[in-house]
Amino acid sequence: MNSNNLSVLVTGGAGYIGSHTCLELINKGYNVIVIDNLINGNREALRRVEKMTGSEILFFNIDLRDADSLNVVFKNHSIDAVIHFAGYKAVGESVEKPLLYYSNNVSASITLLETMISHHVDKIVFSSSCTVYGKPKSIPVQEKDYLVPNNPYGRSKLVVERILQDSFHAIPSLSISILRYFNPIGAHPSGRIGEDPTGIPNNLMPFVSRVAAGQLNILKIFGNDYDTHDGTGVRDYIHVVDLAQAHIASLEMILGNNSSFEIYNLGTGKGYSVLDVVKTFEKVSGEKIPYIITDRRSGDIGMIFANPTKANEKLGWVAQRDLYEMCRDMWNWQVNNPNGYK
Repeated sequence: MNSNNLSVLVTGGAGYIGSHTCLELINKGYNVIVIDNLINGNREALRRVEKMTGSEILFFNIDLRDADSLNVVFKNHSIDAVIHFAGYKAVGESVEKPLLYYSNNVSASITLLETMISHHVDKIVFSSSCTVYGKPKSIPVQEKDYLVPNNPYGRSKLVVERILQDSFHAIPSLSISILRYFNPIGAHPSGRIGEDPTGIPNNLMPFVSRVAAGQLNILKIFGNDYDTHDGTGVRDYIHVVDLAQAHIASLEMILGNNSSFEIYNLGTGKGYSVLDVVKTFEKVSGEKIPYIITDRRSGDIGMIFANPTKANEKLGWVAQRDLYEMCRDMWNWQVNNPNGYK
């Protein structure tokens, strides 16, 4: 696919995965437009991507639920495809504030899709999640497996998946790619962009790295009584750069199709426990990571990892980086940016 002069709108592009994907898009020759309300994103991430690539990113500080502002962006700029990251993403918070998650994740997606259709933009890559599987009956999980998400975050992602599927049946000219991520960690090897959560991190890796750096005193591990090799939760961790490159492969697939609807698991196909991650991070950093075991979190499951065969075969994409590289790059980001983007 010739990317010259093709413009991609990235919603949530100032966020963790979004910023890494913007970098990969520019490196592949695409023009990038970003919409982000900066609740979970950071404008500095995009400034650094611009410096790293020598390319300008057109940025709009807009909430996707603001249909009028969204319409102006589509009206004034030629957009060939959309990569849709924007959304709230904390499982625990979604249990406490379900209406917030449905309002933001579902309503915003509907507004985006309506605006796309009205401006004849018919190609979208959607950022979904392995949480749509809930507690899987068999592992590794496949795209065709039964979907019973067990928290509002996962259910909000599944609702958007269904909306996209129904829209495709109603408007066959749409080309849609749904990417079910497993657990993104790591950072760009340059140490220039990475994960910078606000407040106390919800995800494991930034919490681990801050404990290793002495910014937080102790790591809380939520449960050690799961049916796993060491009792702690097992996840399929994937390097954020591998994940970003999967978006490019998926984008290029839909740009080459006039009509398609596909769902892909994005993972390594391997499961690592929380303690596996802690031990690997200790090796990489040379720092001891103290931890305590606390109660399980509501909405968490014991084990899940992907069968990524479909993405391997149809997209020609395979995750390249192992857990050691994920931890190494995360530590490099932490050391070079002890206060994140501040």
